[in-house]
Amino acid sequence: MVHSAYDAVELVAGVPGRIEAVASHAGKLLVAVSDSEGFLRGSDCSLRIYSSPASSPEGGGEIRRDGPYALERHEQRFWRRPPLAMEVSASRDLLLSLSEWVALHRLPGLETVAVVSNKTKGANVFAWDDRRGLLAVGRQKRLTVFRLDSGREFVEVKEFGVPDILKSMAWCGDNICLGIRREYMIINSMTGALTDVFSSGRIAPPLVVPLPTGELLLGKDNIGVFVDQNGKLIQDGRIIWSDTPASVVIHRPYAVARLPRHVEIRSLRAPNALVQTVVLRDVQKLVQTGNCILAALSNNVCGLLPVPIGAQIVQLTASGEFEEALALCKLLPPEDSNLRAAKESSIHIRYGHFLFDSGKYEDAMEQFSNSHVDITYVLSLYPSIVLPQTHIIGEHDKLLDMPELATESSDVTDEMESYSLQLHESDDKSPLEVKKMSHNALVALVKYLQKKRSGIIERATAEVTEEVVSGAVHHSLILSEPYKPKKPNKKRAQTHTSSIAREMATVLDTSLLQALILTGQSSGAMELLKGLNYCDLKICEEFLKEWSDYMVLLELYKSNEMHREALQLLNQLVEKSKSEMENTDFNKKFNPQMIIEYLRPLCRSDPMLVLESSLYVLERNPSETIELFLSENVPADLVNSYLKQHAPNLQSTYLELMLSMSETGINPNLQNELVQLYLSEVLDWYNILKEEGNWTEKTYSATRKKLISTLENNSGYNTDLLLKRLPQDALFEERAILYGKINQHLRALSLYVHKLQMPERAVAYCDRVYEEGAQQPSKSNIYFNLLQIYLNPRKAEKEFEQKIIPVASQYPGIHKSSSAKFKGGRTGKKVVEIEGADEIRFSPSGTDSGRSDGDGDDANDGGPIMLNEALELLSQRWDRINGAQALRLLPRDTKLQDLVSFLEPLLRNSSEHLRNYLVIKNLIFRANL
Repeated sequence: MVHSAYDAVELVAGVPGRIEAVASHAGKLLVAVSDSEGFLRGSDCSLRIYSSPASSPEGGGEIRRDGPYALERHEQRFWRRPPLAMEVSASRDLLLSLSEWVALHRLPGLETVAVVSNKTKGANVFAWDDRRGLLAVGRQKRLTVFRLDSGREFVEVKEFGVPDILKSMAWCGDNICLGIRREYMIINSMTGALTDVFSSGRIAPPLVVPLPTGELLLGKDNIGVFVDQNGKLIQDGRIIWSDTPASVVIHRPYAVARLPRHVEIRSLRAPNALVQTVVLRDVQKLVQTGNCILAALSNNVCGLLPVPIGAQIVQLTASGEFEEALALCKLLPPEDSNLRAAKESSIHIRYGHFLFDSGKYEDAMEQFSNSHVDITYVLSLYPSIVLPQTHIIGEHDKLLDMPELATESSDVTDEMESYSLQLHESDDKSPLEVKKMSHNALVALVKYLQKKRSGIIERATAEVTEEVVSGAVHHSLILSEPYKPKKPNKKRAQTHTSSIAREMATVLDTSLLQALILTGQSSGAMELLKGLNYCDLKICEEFLKEWSDYMVLLELYKSNEMHREALQLLNQLVEKSKSEMENTDFNKKFNPQMIIEYLRPLCRSDPMLVLESSLYVLERNPSETIELFLSENVPADLVNSYLKQHAPNLQSTYLELMLSMSETGINPNLQNELVQLYLSEVLDWYNILKEEGNWTEKTYSATRKKLISTLENNSGYNTDLLLKRLPQDALFEERAILYGKINQHLRALSLYVHKLQMPERAVAYCDRVYEEGAQQPSKSNIYFNLLQIYLNPRKAEKEFEQKIIPVASQYPGIHKSSSAKFKGGRTGKKVVEIEGADEIRFSPSGTDSGRSDGDGDDANDGGPIMLNEALELLSQRWDRINGAQALRLLPRDTKLQDLVSFLEPLLRNSSEHLRNYLVIKNLIFRANL
């Protein structure tokens, strides 16, 4: 870090005598000189005042470097003995000196202000606190503290005893650090409490140097140790000199030490590197003044004048000492804030390039971030990143965010051009090194862009909000003034300016997504796209396709509401996953379930798109797809109509699953649609079997079973339409179910008994109707209808045909038969009398509801009576059948023995009811008495 921090300038030469002390005031040099010819200690000492020929009469206050200083005033025998120490209080215009005692003189006239002779005679060291006007004087083993009162006299404040003679001391707040023999101690100036610090070393005497921050630099042989005001060590605080210094002065940001052969200058910043070495032999004194350091030799005075901070910054930057250069930028005057910012930015940029070339990419990005350089400048270091075409790309005059940095743009351009040459020169690196460098560099770029992103996105979002608000206000003004002629929009010219932030956000997000993919951070790219982003669609789409990162591409489409493209891609990926059976990872990523999950949020916003895109998964995962439609409340009519038009083979699947999954069932239209689909398929199947001669009523296909189950368990379909479609000579079971739905029980039972020859189904049918109509008074009519079919099928059919004439005219396919009067027999008269009056009221005319759908020839051939089935029905359902009516239907030649199982429980039940009625009657009669 060696550079020129100070220029050594000879200020005074050929002083007649030995220089004992030196100081400066108002740009003039005050030199204490021993006047004796042999320079003997103890002889009188004079004060010589030198000034620069170019100085103004009032004095500039600083030491100048133009020309040697000339003698202006000579005060002979100013002291009786050569002064041990001399110090100027610039704020009070006072000269403090320690010769025989401590004396105080007014400057510039040198009038004596105060002399402390009684308490300071024989003292060897003092320390002056200019801010508070406190003076600490060490004499033998005593420490006395004085206060300058009203600027005229010293008043003693405290006096303390110390372990030994003081060698060095300095103020540090309310404490005083003392150098006593071979150790350092801290004493409180108010209480006198002593605290040991550490030893001062074995070679050099103790050396206490105060720092402007209030801390201390304590000498320990060739090491300077930093401590706080209480004597505690400061971490990483030490300076290692090349030799043991005789004295040290602090001139920020450097520490200057007087060594035997030269003056050594080191930085106060860790690691306290060597800054400069000034060859000056036999330096007797080093004194810090306002703007320089005075070095007093035997008979001449040199000034170490600091090189301007700007020149030092240039030196450090050129030599690659960027940290030190940045530290010096902090010392530029406050009025040069623009220059300071420009310098710092330029250094950060150069430092960033240096670190980037050294492979320290994250540190380089930190420097670029601190330089306030535009992100497009950093992105230009990455040729693999494709940037969108905007107004902000390639304008080197606008590289920096801060206007005051425009003066540095030429330097930045030069840096960019030089770095481009370095990139071309580094093309001969091995592919492995290039790949490793590229990956690490891209990782650093990701962190840099993520750090910059929040501010840029916030500005872009604010612009959008501002435009929306201004647009709304403008629209409201137009509406509020309908008759005012329109004026051209004057703000239209600011379109480019207002879009800069959004263009910058587009550049950032587009680059960030590419860097994330290139570094294998697909999850980070997904998170970027899920939130608010300004990614360029075209560039990102081409890039993701090139890198085959389809998951991120899907999220890109989704974030831009390109759902159709996303679903097309998903279908392709799922098909590809089926063909690549060996690639299990690919199969896990892309499966039909992904399409379903993608469609889920679209069901309410765009149901038509969902339907168009669901055909693939509906074929492969019908249950999950139907569940999606149900859970997201996609209109069922819409789904059904779409499938009917585009995928009729899936229509029944959809309606079946919907019917099974929906707790409340589906609406009648859809139920009718499902039944019609089943029936169409069954009719096609029936026609084929009929042509082949293989049709029987006991033949069932899977679809016919579904049709029968649906007809039995549901009632929302249109029965009339279904009856019209059924053939006249087949599908009697379906027809019987439909008759039952419209309460045409007699016709339904006739089909079960005569066409299907399934009496057990007829009994089950009666049981179901009886249980469903338990609250109806004519609930036993259904069994009577079945008895009619068993015992007098032809007459029952004719009677039925008479009752359905008004209804049958609605169906052209129903044949009308002749009617005949039903003549009841005389059998069962006694039983009717036993069962009571309530049951006698029952009329045979109520055997059916009076409505029927069907063909007139279903039971034209009633066939022989089915007495055994009738007797079995009576014995099993005696409690549900009107006994009188049943007996009238039985043939006259029926044996009474065959009726025991029917009459015995019936008569027992009737007798029991009769006895119960008599008991109740008597009880009521007694109660009335």
